[in-house]
Formats: sequence, structure tokens, C-alpha cells
Amino acid sequence: MGPRTSYAPGTFCWVELQTSDMEGARAFYHGLFGWDFETRPVPGAGEYTMMCLADGTVAGGASLMPDQVEMGVPPNWFSYVSVEDADAAAERVTGAGGRVLAGPFDVMTAGRMAVVADPQGAVFGLWQPGDTIGATLVNDPGCLTLNQLNTSDVAGATAFYTRVFGWDVRQMAETPPYWGLFVGEAVNGGMMPLDPSMQAPPHWLAYFTTADMQEAVRRIGELGGRVMLPPTPVGPEQLILVARDPQGAYFALYEGRVDP
Repeated sequence: MGPRTSYAPGTFCWVELQTSDMEGARAFYHGLFGWDFETRPVPGAGEYTMMCLADGTVAGGASLMPDQVEMGVPPNWFSYVSVEDADAAAERVTGAGGRVLAGPFDVMTAGRMAVVADPQGAVFGLWQPGDTIGATLVNDPGCLTLNQLNTSDVAGATAFYTRVFGWDVRQMAETPPYWGLFVGEAVNGGMMPLDPSMQAPPHWLAYFTTADMQEAVRRIGELGGRVMLPPTPVGPEQLILVARDPQGAYFALYEGRVDP
């Protein structure tokens, strides 16, 4: 089990589905991961969905806002990093060459957040916990286990995230090149060069754990999703795949050993 009651600053703590069809997304992810859902009203902003397994919360979700749709923001999984002080972290983002796109602002009593982008354009969130730390369950099947940066400039991204969060960036593989992002001795995320053939902008990709990759492939297809990268070995008894849900949000799956 991977219960969490707090996150060290600089650690990914939450992912949020921003989608064009929340009802359809609920059906897909319930069928794939067995998630249950709790819908909460948000004053002036519709509803927010908490995605749950057992007694833990694993992710959140909301419908894309009209201004996001107008700007052409596609359905996506959005990643948040836990920080002690969202305002100070936002200042570090701009000081390191990134941009603050929204905030910082309070989310009622849950916490304080900002939406930011690194110098290459990868967008992510800052989360200063209040009543809510983020996910209370990680690494188990159906839960978040890794956040991976696909970037157009590994050196530039390394300099940025080291300055903003103090991450220790270590190269872990040469073919294909892959870097681990560490908070202390804990693996916090990964980074790899963006494949030009993908014709995608720099972005963060959320990985969820699965206990049976082949069964996950079957369910993704039956539920209306699409496997974009088939199950691929990345180490001894370790597999990954990249998929797209029926609304178009990309995510990844991992099968193998995970941290406690």
C-alpha cells in the first residue's frame, strides 16, 4: 500500500483530469481502474470530481472551462508539485525563466495554487497544501506512480527545475536517454527528450500503476480508449504503455516494482 499523509516540498502530489466529457471519463476510468467518484460543488466554477480507491483519493477531475476551450486546450492530465509557499515558488518560476499563467490563488480552504510553465512550455501546477495534501494513496494499482517530463531541451529543463525545486537530476539510461528526478533519495519523476515525430509540445505525462498490462490493454480498447505506445519493456519485469482516453487525454501505465 502507498498511503500518504504529507509530501516533501518539491514532490508531485496530485494529478487532475481536465476533460470535455466528465460523465464519459468517469465511465472509462471506472472500467479501467475501478475508481469511484465523489462530486463536490465549487462556488462559481461548477463541480469537482474526486477519484477514489478503497479509502483513499487518487486524483481529481473537472470539465474544461469555457476560456480553456476557446484557447484550444485539449483534454489532459495536469500534474501538481507540492510546495511550502506557492507565492515564493511562483517567483522562483519567473526568476528561472518560466511563466506564471494563473495565480497564485486560494482554493477555498483546500490549499493555494498556481498554474505555471517551464521555459520550454510544459505546464504544471504548484500546490501549497491546506486541508488537502493531494493524493492520499499512490503507487498501488490504479494510482499515480510517476510524472514524466517530455522536453525539447533537457539541459534547459534541468537548470530550471533544479533552481525552482532543488531536484537532483541523474541520468539513469543512455538508450533511450532518460533522467530520474530525485527529491533526496526518492525518485520523484522522470525526464526524456521529446520525440520530434510526436509533433507534440513539451509536456508532463502522468503514469498510473497496473498489476496486469495485457488486461489493461484489453480494457482500454473495450472502453473506447486507444493504446498509442504498446507495452514496452523498460527494465527487468517492468513494462510501460502510453494511451489516450476516449476524450483525448493522454496518460501512461506502468507494471513493475514500485516504492512503498
